[in-house]
Amino acid sequence: MLYLETGTTASYSESQYTNLGLLNSMDQNIQNGGSTSTSPYNNDHTQNNVAAPSPYAPPSSTFDALSPSPAIPSNTDYAGPHTFDVSFQQSSTAKSATWTYSTDLKKLYCQIAKTCPIQIKVLTNPPQGAVIRAMPVYKKAEHVTEVVKRCPNHELSREFNDGQIAPPSHLIRVEGNSHAQYVEDNITGRQSVLVPYEPPQVGTEFTTILYNFMCNSSCVGGMNRRPILIIVTLETRDGQVLGRRCFEARICACPGRDRKADEDSIRKQHVTDNTKSSEAFRQVSHGLQMSSIKKRRSTDEEVFCLPIKGREIYEILVKIKESLELMQFLPQHTIESYRQQQQNLLQKQTSMPSQPSFGSSSPTHGKVNKLPSVSQLINPQQRNTLTPSGMSGGLTDTSFYGWAVQAAWTTSQHRA
Repeated sequence: MLYLETGTTASYSESQYTNLGLLNSMDQNIQNGGSTSTSPYNNDHTQNNVAAPSPYAPPSSTFDALSPSPAIPSNTDYAGPHTFDVSFQQSSTAKSATWTYSTDLKKLYCQIAKTCPIQIKVLTNPPQGAVIRAMPVYKKAEHVTEVVKRCPNHELSREFNDGQIAPPSHLIRVEGNSHAQYVEDNITGRQSVLVPYEPPQVGTEFTTILYNFMCNSSCVGGMNRRPILIIVTLETRDGQVLGRRCFEARICACPGRDRKADEDSIRKQHVTDNTKSSEAFRQVSHGLQMSSIKKRRSTDEEVFCLPIKGREIYEILVKIKESLELMQFLPQHTIESYRQQQQNLLQKQTSMPSQPSFGSSSPTHGKVNKLPSVSQLINPQQRNTLTPSGMSGGLTDTSFYGWAVQAAWTTSQHRA
């Protein structure tokens, strides 16, 4: 404890009071009503008694102790300990609407200088002196470091500026709240507007704040068609963030029309993306299916049963089955010879000139080339050697054998 001699009046500098831990009331008493006397130090070290706010004195305003905003504000939603949330009333896309909000796009559309109500909700009450801050930032990374301000035309115009307490360069204003305070950070230059948090009234669960946006998104020299985000935060009196919500904003002449156009564009893009993904899925599934077919073809031990309706179709499929099985016993040079014969035949048919009928409807009397017979391809001795000994009946039916060769060749063409 410090004792002062009676009858002696001492003068102390502010730094001495701070180090001694004296109360602010004593500091103000000596500075205002106390007389001066000789300093305990020499005259050469006498300090000027300059009045300064004490660290123990409460701030003169609710917003004096707020910390500067970061260089790049976060736009990530954060409910925080009080489950902070921002919502909008149900709106329409009519052309006469002054504002509208798209929940699908999470985007606000509004006209310039028109009232836009925003609903604030918390599950538990924040600390005493909490504030709501609204700050605009650019959405794209190449513009996020720039400060969002009004264009020079609207900033210097008398329209919407006369009789307003808000600085003319601020984009966001608060309507109907005399406690609103407009802040510009000395370091980053970012502009925001603050209002004290008010709990919802009886029978309601929201606190409504009326905002105005004072410049169009298309204004040259201002936003210049660059998309912006509105960051709404719940903060303590010293700037600690208790909750954050973010949404995109577009200030335009016809909010309903622009919202409908953006939503239609997004739907078409989703349809296109779904079509592309479906096509990619089909290609992948087709590739997997073909690979599985190849794997099944490579295994000769599997046996399948195919139900057939109608005996005629059944006999045709049996012949195809037997032809494919017979192909395994044909030499490769026989198959190559058959292919060469058929290619030569096709070339002859394409090279033959068409003959006019001269009014006659009868077909042209000419020699029609046919596919070579089996006897032309294989001699009888080779044909007998091709017959498997284990097959009952052999290959005595030359017409069926020739048909089998043709079917086997066709199948090999498809496989190739």
